[in-house]
Amino acid sequence: MAIAEVTIIPIGTQTTSLSAYVADMQRVLQEQEGITYQLTSMSTIIEGPLDLVWKAIATLHESPFISGAKRVSTSVKLDDQRDEISSSAQKLQSVQDKLK
Repeated sequence: MAIAEVTIIPIGTQTTSLSAYVADMQRVLQEQEGITYQLTSMSTIIEGPLDLVWKAIATLHESPFISGAKRVSTSVKLDDQRDEISSSAQKLQSVQDKLK
């Protein structure tokens, strides 16, 4: 399972507020099948099979253009572990266990 951290920044918008674009992108994610996702204050975490994660990222990248942005910058960090099943929650739990 792949875990991606995605930050999409619309550029050339009428305002410095991006929350409407973020809300639109969250709606786009709701329509994606085969993945799970979590919005954070600075990015979105997407988990699932690699092909579906890439598909979701491509769809997200297009969303601000549809909403009127003239330019979009997308950054992706990808963790694709194939020797065992991993998840964002499992990674967080591993750190929490070590803090005890």
